[in-house]
Amino acid sequence: MTASHLLVPVPIPDRVAALIGSCIPPHIVQAEFDAECAAREVRRFRGPRLGIEDQADREQALSELARANKVLAAHHPRLPVRPGSSW
Repeated sequence: MTASHLLVPVPIPDRVAALIGSCIPPHIVQAEFDAECAAREVRRFRGPRLGIEDQADREQALSELARANKVLAAHHPRLPVRPGSSW
């Protein structure tokens, strides 16, 4: 029996990743990319004091993340991306 915290991440070869990606509908791949980009933007705008423009940019990134996550969750409930998640 293995514990999940003991597993070592192994890189996936490009050909295998391409094969896996070819099985996923293109709109899901695009939504995953959009969610990752939006989550990165949300993490960028952290801090106790954000300017008005930064708050607006953060809200825009949060709305883009929510939109992409809606598409991902419709495909599979475990696909949505959170701003603090590692994947």
